Amino acid sequence: MRYHPFLHATPVLLLSLAGCKVTGAPSFPLAGAYFPSWMLCGMLGIAVAVGLRVLFLATDIDAALRLRLFTYVSLGTITALLFWLVAFGP
Repeated sequence: MRYHPFLHATPVLLLSLAGCKVTGAPSFPLAGAYFPSWMLCGMLGIAVAVGLRVLFLATDIDAALRLRLFTYVSLGTITALLFWLVAFGP
């Protein structure tokens, strides 16, 4: 009897597709094209991080921060994930 690795791998490969949706990823129309919703959340997170940087520089909070890069990346990520949770739900 001959061994066929693809014959045994087929059910495993088909199981990996069980989480795929027919409708596709959440997206929204913008200027006639469809953009993924994660891109909107990422852009919002970047905008909030830049805005907080400007605010922290104006109020001298930035001088007290030790890990500035980590702080601003974390603030942007938290904002993006919270917006994702509120706008698109679990």
